[in-house]
Amino acid sequence: MKQCTHVDALPHPEPQPLGGTCPECLAEGTDPVQLRLCLTCGHVGCCDSSPRRHATAHHEETGHPVIRTFEPGEDWRWCFVDHVLV
Repeated sequence: MKQCTHVDALPHPEPQPLGGTCPECLAEGTDPVQLRLCLTCGHVGCCDSSPRRHATAHHEETGHPVIRTFEPGEDWRWCFVDHVLV
């Protein structure tokens, strides 16, 4: 089974969210489907089911590897680099 090689390098505790919603969606006037939290810097971005996929765009721009869901009642994390749930 493939493992994430980035979890050990994440900050502890995890960063505080920089906001309560996707700032790019807010600026564009679009609605996010669901939200994701960057576990490197706290950026909140919309998921890949949202029109603009800002969480993925944030990873592509910064290289920050791991996000977690920012949805109530969910607790999974995803590594963009290793393509695996962590």
